[in-house]
Amino acid sequence: MNLKSISQKVIGIIILSMLLVTLPFAASTEASSSIDSSELVATAKNLIGIKYRGGGTTTAGFDCSGFVGYVFDDLGINLPRSSAGMYATGSKVEKDNLASGDLVFFNTSGKGISHVGIYIGDGKFIHSSTSKGVKVDKLSDPYYWGKRFVGAKRVADVTMTANK
Repeated sequence: MNLKSISQKVIGIIILSMLLVTLPFAASTEASSSIDSSELVATAKNLIGIKYRGGGTTTAGFDCSGFVGYVFDDLGINLPRSSAGMYATGSKVEKDNLASGDLVFFNTSGKGISHVGIYIGDGKFIHSSTSKGVKVDKLSDPYYWGKRFVGAKRVADVTMTANK
């Protein structure tokens, strides 16, 4: 081997190492984008009434994470596909510090994170329910959602222009 081929191999290894170190953080960089909360809430509310569809990611029908992903993607933020994947991103937010645009997570199956919605302020969240499609519900509903709330994550810097 000559010096030139050794140098090329070393450079290749360095580039590959840099990619392996930085690629896991690429999605979280996208998820820390800044968004306007009123724009996010308006985008989500424009989808109210669209039916539920298992695995759905379009206006032909949404499942819960498909709906959340669609809303954030419309604002230029790429999120993981599943509710559990979304729960693994962002930073934890306490329930009393929720802001419009935060993701709220629920255990509806008894097996961990199984549902996600978007907090829209005033104690309410918007989500795609299996029974009625995209709709708004109270986060602390004592009959269903309040008992199943697991936590919340902030996946974007939100410019506060809507009610907290």
